Amino acid sequence: MSTISFKPKKVTKRITSGLAERASDVIMNRFGLTSDGKKKTLEEIGKKYSITRERVRQVEDAAINAIKKSEVYKREQAVFEELKQVVKKLGSIVAEHELLPHISKDKGTQNHIHFFLVLSDAFKKHREDDHFHTRWSIDDHVVEKVHDALRKLYAGLSDEDLVPESEMIKKFFEHMGVVSEEYRNEEIAKRWLAVSKAVAKNPLGEWGKASSPNIRIRGVKDYAFLVMRKNGSPMHFKEVADAISKTFNKKIHYATCHNELIKDPRFVLVGRGMYALSEWGYKQGIAREVIADILKREGPLSKEEIVQKVDKERYFKKNTILVNLANQKYFKKNKSGLFTVV
Repeated sequence: MSTISFKPKKVTKRITSGLAERASDVIMNRFGLTSDGKKKTLEEIGKKYSITRERVRQVEDAAINAIKKSEVYKREQAVFEELKQVVKKLGSIVAEHELLPHISKDKGTQNHIHFFLVLSDAFKKHREDDHFHTRWSIDDHVVEKVHDALRKLYAGLSDEDLVPESEMIKKFFEHMGVVSEEYRNEEIAKRWLAVSKAVAKNPLGEWGKASSPNIRIRGVKDYAFLVMRKNGSPMHFKEVADAISKTFNKKIHYATCHNELIKDPRFVLVGRGMYALSEWGYKQGIAREVIADILKREGPLSKEEIVQKVDKERYFKKNTILVNLANQKYFKKNKSGLFTVV
């Protein structure tokens, strides 16, 4: 169902009706208002008329100014007011890639809406930069607050952070400070977040820095990190591959998954084919080395204490730990019956 009551193509036809033929043709092709919906470059139009790119730009600007001064444009102000209300409802500042599809899924119709946004002084276009996507606004005060909140939100994130969406929205509103009640809802917050190029969410809906491999998924190891983090405990590489297939609908070969996990420092091999995340505190090394490290760090310990502490760092069977402890070449018992390193 359309979010607008008017027919964009009919409005365009009316407001461009007073233009000279060439001026009309330039506008139609520049904004993709033709039947094929393709936007043409200044160079392409220039070749058609044997004029320079700069001259095409002048014709375009003159045509837009002529439309804005025309009586027919003044009679269509209800259209622009309706569009203004749409933008306000979406938060008064909205990314172009969110705004146009919200109004219509049809690419041709989106081109007409874009044309109207350019025409009216009610809308301000903010071009894409390092921090933000191309966006449209109707309220400078809200724009300033949203831009500032997004920058602060980014500054507060580390490269590894993965934040649940509800928490991200809460933090965002904290940075926004006092904001009109009509804007204090989840949907508007998500649209405001979509303005940023620096923060983004991954396929599981967790937010972080857009540059992070935990957010911008580029391969098997990034998918593996997300499914293991969601699982919360060590997994066999075959389980990891199956979980990736189930969660992200991506068929992964077991051998491929195993090879990717071995190469990435985010993962640690904790048993036969079993992997954990390094951030969980698991250590590399064979059972004997892990036991020795614990005893050097903690001092003499009982058999039960050693099993418990090894379990927090590696994924060994209890029997494997006990067999290693029994090796008198490496470990011995003191007078209190506690184990120490030889």
